[in-house]
Amino acid sequence: MKKHIVIVGGGFAGINLIKSLVNDKRFRITLVDKNNYHFFPPLIYQVATSFIEASNISYPFRKLLSNYKNVNFHMGNLVKADHKNNILETDTGNLHYDYLVLALGTESNFFGMENVKKCSIPMKTIDEALYLRNYMLLTLEEAARNKNIKEAQKLQNIVIAGGGPTGVELAGMISEMGSYIAQKEYPEIKFGLSNIYLIDALPTLLSPMSKMAQEAAYDQLKKLGVKIILNTAVKDYVDGKVILGDGKTIETETLIWTSGVIGREVPGIQEESIGKGRRILVDAYNKVQGTKNVYALGDIALQLSDENFPKGHPQLAQVAIQHAKNLGKNFKRIEEEKVQIPFAYNDKGSMAIISKFNAVVDLPKFSYKGFIAWLTWLFIHIIPLISFGSKVRLAFNWLRLFITNNPSIRLILRPKKENAFHTEF
Repeated sequence: MKKHIVIVGGGFAGINLIKSLVNDKRFRITLVDKNNYHFFPPLIYQVATSFIEASNISYPFRKLLSNYKNVNFHMGNLVKADHKNNILETDTGNLHYDYLVLALGTESNFFGMENVKKCSIPMKTIDEALYLRNYMLLTLEEAARNKNIKEAQKLQNIVIAGGGPTGVELAGMISEMGSYIAQKEYPEIKFGLSNIYLIDALPTLLSPMSKMAQEAAYDQLKKLGVKIILNTAVKDYVDGKVILGDGKTIETETLIWTSGVIGREVPGIQEESIGKGRRILVDAYNKVQGTKNVYALGDIALQLSDENFPKGHPQLAQVAIQHAKNLGKNFKRIEEEKVQIPFAYNDKGSMAIISKFNAVVDLPKFSYKGFIAWLTWLFIHIIPLISFGSKVRLAFNWLRLFITNNPSIRLILRPKKENAFHTEF
């Protein structure tokens, strides 16, 4: 009989596991996801800033899976993983499985700050990116109408909490878009009043990267006019004021939250199997501790068995991809009654774009920055897109937009927050 593998989450890990087992007659695969599309998270900040369309980095699951004979798609939210009875409960029906693979990823971590959770704008999903785009455009329109200087400044101020790659890339993009577009298209606004703040509790930007990358990001963002505040955490957000750890406040109607992530909750997984950051503890083969046939991949997995990463692997796309490929090999080896292969992460480096023609790249043996790093970033971020058509469209759009500095998709299509995104899985 075919072994039924149920995969929850269609991100990098889920899709690459499917590809490693596609058309293998020994397995029947069901992909479960709350959305009907796969998307490319590293580029959602470009969706949020009206630079590219969401369709440039998204692809429907059913179209992707239509040529895979042993794969089905089930759209639904996870309700419970009943690993004792091998049943996955979703809000659209239950699925029996032989193997369950949890690849749900993470969600924004607000560190218990309810006001920040309620009033800030996270940016982990396509829906959240589209909401942020609409919100910033609506805020600009309101600032253009407002004659009160103090209120207009509050509307124009943007605070980004989190100095990692997403925060840095977002700050650079918003600053450049303001210079190229906003000043031209919003003549009513006095842009000398506006400020972009980038805040982080750590002493450097891009803390996981090299010192060269950290300094390059800091210097370039300073040149773009971004106000960088380090060694200071956001503590609250009350009445349009961001309250910092040192007691200072910043008046703004726009607090963008990129400060941290936490694993998505999986009801049914016992507490003893949950580690730091709500990540699921797994062994060297990505099997969840305390279970016999449940696995976790990618950002949600916390694997402490790799001697080179005793505190767990970084939450990067490459980890998820390598997790998936290794598990795919092991599923085959289990069927063939062969010894499984323990996972060992091959660190291929990291990168971040700072501004137009300027990026930083850290490779295992050396680092570099500037225009060549920017070209590297573009190339690396086109390769993982699912379809050839998406790659061509994105490359063409990038070429046109980097030449003209004038994207034309600044349309307010989904102005209501309650219709813009859903946080449950």
